[in-house]
Amino acid sequence: MAKSLVLTHPSKTIKGTVQLTGSKSESNRALIISALSKGAVQVENLSEAADTVTLAAALQQAASPTEGYTTIDIGPAGTAMRFLASYLNLQKGNFILTGTERMQQRPIGILVDALKDLGADIHYEKKSGFPPLQIEGGMIQGKDRIAIQGNVSSQYISSLLLIAANLKKGLHIDIVGELTSRPYVTMTLAMLQDCGISYEFTENSIHIAKQPYKETTIYVEPDWSAASYWYAMVALAEAGELVLPGLKQHSLQGDMAIVEIMTHFGVESSFEADGLHLRKTGNQSSKTLFDFKECPDLAQTVVVVAAALQRDVSFTGLETLKIKETDRILALQTEIAKFGAELIADGETYHLKTANVQDPGDLTIATYEDHRMAMAFAPLALVFKQVTIEEPMVVEKSYPMFYEHLENHGFEQAN
Repeated sequence: MAKSLVLTHPSKTIKGTVQLTGSKSESNRALIISALSKGAVQVENLSEAADTVTLAAALQQAASPTEGYTTIDIGPAGTAMRFLASYLNLQKGNFILTGTERMQQRPIGILVDALKDLGADIHYEKKSGFPPLQIEGGMIQGKDRIAIQGNVSSQYISSLLLIAANLKKGLHIDIVGELTSRPYVTMTLAMLQDCGISYEFTENSIHIAKQPYKETTIYVEPDWSAASYWYAMVALAEAGELVLPGLKQHSLQGDMAIVEIMTHFGVESSFEADGLHLRKTGNQSSKTLFDFKECPDLAQTVVVVAAALQRDVSFTGLETLKIKETDRILALQTEIAKFGAELIADGETYHLKTANVQDPGDLTIATYEDHRMAMAFAPLALVFKQVTIEEPMVVEKSYPMFYEHLENHGFEQAN
């Protein structure tokens, strides 16, 4: 595909059914669990996302290491980096775990320090605290109890929880301070439990003893993160009704929070036999403060929707956005300014100002190597004359069928 993609939506209405791929978050956990279970756990409905494909390939590579060091390059796949940083310590062989230039700028020191505390032989290839990592497999466990900060990345904690049942002494994790993105930790524990791994989670401490997996099959639910972009489209369309098959009312995924959030932006949800039904009601609330501490991946989508609907609202819980695929706060501020919106920092609260929002005619959005930037801004074609997405194929990281699904629902595309 070309370096940019022009999107328009002549009818400004959305109607139909969207079959979403499996959850990337669930898929990546399921792949690690299956590999650690030595085949006892099977997986169905894996995500088609590039991150999941990358992790599956990396696990195959790790299963047949070469002499010397086996280099595993996970590209821009952040979850794969965090999960493999723990997993590879339990494998036979020696590994170099690396990724893109941006991945080498994303901190991993907190996780590496925790692994070293447990007895891992792990070192930095270049800059201390950052990938690439040099990992000597066959870890001999020393400690069985570690402390780790809870307010930086829940993926560090999930990474450790996933290997806990395979450690000879099991594992106690003491979470220091507030736990951000708690639903992702809860998801990890629930998936482990479904595979026969019991745990204790009391206050800020989690304990998993050494124990075997039961034979079972994990069926991966469709991706709520992907669903969030369709919520945005219904919110921004002049009229909108959609069905999203397979999504559960009681989901492990924290991004299910989009159901409640979007009630404040005029989208009604109902769970029916054939799937989740979305309908634009236009009945917006007067809510002025939204907290994304437990669902940070929804923040870009909701900020863009609020800006386009000219809602002056405030946001908290955005701290982790600065260490994602890009500095998502700066990226949001830069791109929404192109149609007159402002996102103003006030300590850890961000205030959205929309008095100057107007249709720029052709809105060109930079994506910063970040899949969520492309998908959060694409729905603006329902509001403005046309939207040009630069480097559009960043969406392959989590939702490769995104543009095909747009085309099926009235979006016209040109290069």
